[in-house]
Amino acid sequence: MKSYLLSLIFFLWGSVLTFSQSIPESELVDAVTGKNVTLKEMIGQKGLVLIFHNLNCPFAKMYENRISELRANYQNKGFNFALINPEVGTEPESQLTLRTFIDDSKLNMAYLIDEGQKFTQFFQITKIPEAVILTSDSESLKVSYRGAIDNNPQAAGSVSEKFLERAINQLLKGEDPIPAQVRAPGCNIKRF
Repeated sequence: MKSYLLSLIFFLWGSVLTFSQSIPESELVDAVTGKNVTLKEMIGQKGLVLIFHNLNCPFAKMYENRISELRANYQNKGFNFALINPEVGTEPESQLTLRTFIDDSKLNMAYLIDEGQKFTQFFQITKIPEAVILTSDSESLKVSYRGAIDNNPQAAGSVSEKFLERAINQLLKGEDPIPAQVRAPGCNIKRF
C-alpha cells in the first residue's frame, strides 16, 4: 500500500512539474499598448495574475471593482495584473474596444488577446471570469493558483471566501496556495 501511495505522489508531482515547464512562450497582443508580449515578460517580482475576461459577460462586470481593488492592493507587492480575452481577434476594432474599456473602467492594467484560445485551452479555463496566478523560478513559469476570485459574484459584501486574495497572500508568505484550484462561477467560454 505504501509503495502504491508513494508511486501516486511521484506521478502527481511529476505531472505538476511537467505542466509548469510547458507554459507556451507564444506572444499575445496587449490591446492597451498594441504591442506583442509574452507572459514571462509580464511577470512581476512575485507573480502575474491573469484574469480571463470578456466585455459581454455579466459576471465579469460584477467583478470589476474587486479586480481593481486587488490590483491596487497587490501591484506594489510584486504582482502584475492583466485581463485576457479569449473571445476576440487582434483586428484594430477589437483592440480599440478593449483599450476603450480599460480607459473607461479605470482598471489600469494590460488587456491581452488570446487569439485562437491557446492559453485558454492550456490553462483549461472554462468560465469568465477565472483567475490564474503564474509564478516564476529561474527557468520557468508555474501555475500556482487557478479558479474563482471569490465565492459570491453577485454581492461583494456577502463574500465569505476570497480565494484569489488568499492565494496571493499565501504566495507572499512563501507558501503554496491551498487550495490551488477552485471551480469558478461565471459565463461559459465560447469555443472556436
